Amino acid sequence: MTPKQSQRLIKKIADIKRALAAEKRKFGGYDDSRGLRYLPTRYYLQLADYKGGLAYTRWFAKTFPDDIGFPDFLFEWAVLLFKSGKFDQAKAKIWQTFCANTYVLDKFVGHPIHPIQKYEWSNLAQAGFTAYFTYSHQQTEWLDFSQWLEEFIASELFATRKARYLTIHQQLLVEDDQEIRDYLRKEADQLENAIKF
Repeated sequence: MTPKQSQRLIKKIADIKRALAAEKRKFGGYDDSRGLRYLPTRYYLQLADYKGGLAYTRWFAKTFPDDIGFPDFLFEWAVLLFKSGKFDQAKAKIWQTFCANTYVLDKFVGHPIHPIQKYEWSNLAQAGFTAYFTYSHQQTEWLDFSQWLEEFIASELFATRKARYLTIHQQLLVEDDQEIRDYLRKEADQLENAIKF
């Protein structure tokens, strides 16, 4: 990356921060319907500014505590954590990424994507989202992350949680009994919020 390209990315980050601050001043809160708050992680990764990226994600978590984020944003956050040596937190963020879109990790590591019927929005997102998810295990600056991710998603704990999560969502697709559906949703929520690996 040339110094000029770096400066452009730094300016984009500053412009986004300025726009978000203006929203807060104008509305007394954030009305970021454009989704600007999700963009800086991408720019920090391009700059390889992991410390700055982590500072941004800390601000994001504090400012938008209920925001579940988009799969690419969560994935970028996981990479920032990994590159900063925060491996346990990176694992939790990878799990959140998987729960946000069950196809993303396979797309990144180059595994074939096999759509499955399940009760969640990623079926719809599979065609659209994975088409614009441009990150790949072949990116030279992320080879260490790629190897770590392959090992993590192949681990017994991740594989077990993944299988149960997918089974629950397949059951929700066909289950009519409201009591059973409530139980399945509760279990799915517990799995989604499981952060220890």
